[in-house]
Amino acid sequence: MTLLNKEQCSALRGIAIIGIFMHNYLHWLGPMVKENEYQFFQHNVNRMVAEFSVHSLSTLIYNLFSFFGHYGVPVFLFLSGYGLVKKYEKGGAEDNVWCFVKKHFMKLFPMMLLGFVIFAMVDWVTPGHHHWSWVDILAQLTMTINLLPDPDHIIWPGPYWFFGLMMQLYIVYRLLLYKRHWGWTVCLMILCTLLQALCFDAPEGETLNRLRYNCIGGMLPFGLGLLAARYEDKMNKHNNAMHLCGLLVSVLLICSLSLNFWGWLFVPVFIIVAHVAFVRLLPKAALRPLDWLGALSAAIFVAHPVTRKIFIPISRHGDILDGLLLYIVATIILSMLYKLLIPHLTPSKGENSR
Repeated sequence: MTLLNKEQCSALRGIAIIGIFMHNYLHWLGPMVKENEYQFFQHNVNRMVAEFSVHSLSTLIYNLFSFFGHYGVPVFLFLSGYGLVKKYEKGGAEDNVWCFVKKHFMKLFPMMLLGFVIFAMVDWVTPGHHHWSWVDILAQLTMTINLLPDPDHIIWPGPYWFFGLMMQLYIVYRLLLYKRHWGWTVCLMILCTLLQALCFDAPEGETLNRLRYNCIGGMLPFGLGLLAARYEDKMNKHNNAMHLCGLLVSVLLICSLSLNFWGWLFVPVFIIVAHVAFVRLLPKAALRPLDWLGALSAAIFVAHPVTRKIFIPISRHGDILDGLLLYIVATIILSMLYKLLIPHLTPSKGENSR
């Protein structure tokens, strides 16, 4: 018995990519509430709470995507860990360390390269283009840019930091966690969380920022994916009533834990629980459109920085909805073209990574 079947995994990717590509557009607009993704800013929380007193539903929805949409990333990390165990520990796939790392680098590299080159061309001919140094370009091409200082200003386009994060987690998995006792995974999750917790006196500081751009910040959801795949037989016994209860409790905990630094560290756990419970509750008819979007999710991730750079000036000049709709349609069309160019943009059968 599996916790998530192939269609449900794809639907999870679909939901996650909606949050990510909506967030990555809306949080660039001045009036929107900014997120607490790499650091914790209490004033962002206070602004989000204040938005619930605003009577404009559209404004509230925009701000919810801007503030919470980035949590699609831990969902993808969970699915990546889940897929690795299903493929390499339960599915019988075998690779030595070098072949494993090389295979996964070559899976990510074509996606990153195509997106990076096209984005650089679009960025150059549109206002406000970025000035790359040769070090930044080399680090992006080798997916090591996360390790450099001041990641906020050198990773451009911003979402492409995820490629470096995934390579780090692949290496950590193969070297430290592959076919190891569950205690190894739990200890690493606790250690990485403690390292972030030690930044309690400077939650807006650069140390926490650097940690969360790298595998230390992603270990909690990734480790949950590993454990969920290894012990899915025990987790699969839950019925719909328990899934509904899990969904409702998780939503309440997400809202309450987001209010302070200590709770914020554990929000990804309940984001994952809520998403898994939600797709387990969905009927097949509701899963189909999300499944279709999930199959396109890797291409959407690569394409959306390009279309954002083109269409966001429309929203910045006051026509928020017009610019957003053009961005959505253009992203889906460009994603379909990307999939024709690079077969790797279709998630493999065994793994559920972005």
